[in-house]
Amino acid sequence: MKLQHFINGKLVESTSGRQQDVFNPATGEVSAQVVLASVDEVNAAVAAASAAAPAWAEMAPLKRARILFKFKELIEKNHVALATAITREHGKVLSDAMGEVTRGLEIVEFACGAPQLLKTQFSDNIGGGIDNWQMRQPLGVTVGITPFNFPVMVPLWMAPMALATGNTFILKPSERDPSASLMMADLLTQAGLPPGVFNVVQGDKVAVDALIQHPDVKAVSFVGSTPIAEYIYTEGAKRKGAYPLRVQALGGAKNHLVVMPDANLDQAVDALMGAAYGSAGERCMAISVAVAVGSVADKLVEALIPRVKALKIMNGMESAAEMGPVVTAQHKEKIEGYIQTGVDAGATLLVDGRGHAVAGHEKGYFLGGTLFDHVTSDMVIYKEEIFGPVLAIVRVPDFAAAVELINSHEFGNGVALFTSDGNTAREFSRRIEVGMVGINVPIPVPMAWHSFGGWKRSLFGDTHAYGEEGVRFYTRYKSIMQRWPQTIDKGAEFTMPVSK
Repeated sequence: MKLQHFINGKLVESTSGRQQDVFNPATGEVSAQVVLASVDEVNAAVAAASAAAPAWAEMAPLKRARILFKFKELIEKNHVALATAITREHGKVLSDAMGEVTRGLEIVEFACGAPQLLKTQFSDNIGGGIDNWQMRQPLGVTVGITPFNFPVMVPLWMAPMALATGNTFILKPSERDPSASLMMADLLTQAGLPPGVFNVVQGDKVAVDALIQHPDVKAVSFVGSTPIAEYIYTEGAKRKGAYPLRVQALGGAKNHLVVMPDANLDQAVDALMGAAYGSAGERCMAISVAVAVGSVADKLVEALIPRVKALKIMNGMESAAEMGPVVTAQHKEKIEGYIQTGVDAGATLLVDGRGHAVAGHEKGYFLGGTLFDHVTSDMVIYKEEIFGPVLAIVRVPDFAAAVELINSHEFGNGVALFTSDGNTAREFSRRIEVGMVGINVPIPVPMAWHSFGGWKRSLFGDTHAYGEEGVRFYTRYKSIMQRWPQTIDKGAEFTMPVSK
């Protein structure tokens, strides 16, 4: 099976002559080939989106919302099919994939409120018969460049918000698990979306560069690694012209979970297991560092070791699975290299996930859960994002040291604190330099009507994703002042206008 582009309302045969294999991570077998776009194919998608943009922008927000309502219904009907596609190409367990679709669906539901979201303010008679109001207008052609770890949820962070606000949209999904992108394109077509309003360009860096450099592309939203996020943000800033590229680029993370001595230890351990090893650690909000404060460290380690060893690791399609494979053989090798780097640096390897095999899936990309203790802030396994099922325990003497440790890290995406003390929680929330904070919540992903995004080198750009921030990102603000001849005084005015 060959996975093609979706341009101007239909699947388009690629003429680039380039393609690559798509694998089932649980078996190591090739499941499809995905084409890789040429610059000409990217240009064709932009041309289709540009041609569709004026009519879509002029469509009443309520009519756009009705199409999104239908899209929502179709996602609900195809929930299992979308989740199955995720599991087969990404590897995460099916229950987790079902949850991913649900979280994406919540953004669609939020975007269905387009008439309310785009409603602005009006000031009557500010002086001299003048009224003042504001508008939010669409940008035009917008782009989403999305990662492999959430092939449904992250595109749904972007596309519904762009469409609801009157923009056309081009999705460049990950080439590792691209099937879901075409499924969503088909559902949008069934929902009544006009041709050219939503397009899918399969590809690699060639497609990314062509999209961010195209003068008709007005905004790019990206989720992925910090080097690529910074690259897109920097290249966007270089672009000359009347309309510089607007960029919202979410990068990497090193998310901490602080366990205070007064925390409920059982709850903290449950939280660490799910947040560190769920989706094989391939989440930008995964907890990869447990910060054990004071006397809790030894008890935390003692509780974690048997739980990590007992993880149920198998094909994600099996109902009993707690953790599936990682996405590719290359990524598995990279994670194994990080584990060896931790050993070489002197960290204590309590549970080694290397060499894990699943019966009947010996060629799958499986790792066991890995647990390190006595990790220090100068070690590579602490500083860098591993993006795998590896949890590092860092021991600190007190609360102040925990805050200092986290605030000193270059990433500021997500963080959690487990405690029973309200004042500790309040101080942590106010003093921590991280964009998303959980108090006794291990993965504090904001709901659809809030907004997602980190601080520091976890976010490049001025706005977070979806929610009200998403409305701001995908629109231009305009202020309008108006009066009519009957209220205009005779004669020119040479002083600064003021309210009269």
